[in-house]
Amino acid sequence: MRALQLVADRDLRSVDVPPPPPPAAGEVTLRIAAVALNHIDVWGWRGMAFAKRKLPLTVGAEASGVVEAIGPGVGNVLPGQLVAIYGARTCGLCHHCRAGRDNLCENVGGVHGFHLDGFAQEKINLPARLVVPAPPGCDAVGAALAPVTFGTVEHMLFDNAKLQPGETILVHAGGSGIGTAAIQLAKRTGCTVITTVGSDDKVERAKALGADHVINYRADRFEGVTRKLTKKKGVDVVFEHVGADTWAGSMLCLKRGGRLVTCGSTSGVSTQINLMQLFQQQLKLFGSFGCRMENMADAMEKMARGLVHPVIDSEIGMDEIDLALKRMEAREVFGKIVLRVDRQDGAKEAGSTAPA
Repeated sequence: MRALQLVADRDLRSVDVPPPPPPAAGEVTLRIAAVALNHIDVWGWRGMAFAKRKLPLTVGAEASGVVEAIGPGVGNVLPGQLVAIYGARTCGLCHHCRAGRDNLCENVGGVHGFHLDGFAQEKINLPARLVVPAPPGCDAVGAALAPVTFGTVEHMLFDNAKLQPGETILVHAGGSGIGTAAIQLAKRTGCTVITTVGSDDKVERAKALGADHVINYRADRFEGVTRKLTKKKGVDVVFEHVGADTWAGSMLCLKRGGRLVTCGSTSGVSTQINLMQLFQQQLKLFGSFGCRMENMADAMEKMARGLVHPVIDSEIGMDEIDLALKRMEAREVFGKIVLRVDRQDGAKEAGSTAPA
């Protein structure tokens, strides 16, 4: 079968690998349906890793699949069922896993596609506990975006920041995958949404998703515009994932007692904090990593009901992966790039918005 493997920094190749054996007890065999690309894929492609990894490495950290076979003892899914795949190899045994807080696993074995072989392959065997059934009305692309794109945002906004109706939120990088999800989920909650984008052509597209105010951060200082929009009071919540470039401005955008939730550092992993500002303004900072499996289920249910939808920049085949990663690196993407493992021809027209 085919797999997309990183063999050296910035060297991805479509290769032939042996298919998986029949599933063992507690395992399922999945035929991969769709793989959603993320900045973690860009980091791995560049040669960045938080733990030692062994090349070649099959890439892909966020995906959906169809159950092809089940091993003995599997009762949560059936053959033919569409599922979303949890991207980290958690233990399933520690008290966090047993309590449903999978992203706090004490014995996590790594992230697929970054430390462990990922999902950009035709088939894979996985523990059945790491797949979440998709409800009727949620398609393969929607299920592929549940683990990171929507699950991460659900966890950030509702588990951590406790976003409430009537609040004002600043969403950074509204044209990114999680940015497009955050705009929709915040607006659906009944919030006023301010978002930033990097070019004028993304302004109207962000507004179409529900953003009330869109700031081109290359043309205007987002913190100045945000404070003007809020009559110098600031926002209740800042949705951060850019990192060093936006951190100080994000802190300035918070109202007294405001909350900042962050899941990323694409512009740099280190920054400074004004401690007097932190304690005098009684600000709250939340670090957020991954999601709970319940967040994935909630996201797919909302997609199935038409409350939110994936925003798809383009769909690609394996031979187009390098160009896709370069576009992501240059921030030339609006929404998500989806890899179809079975796709051989050129990408679909960029800029489509595909309801799940």
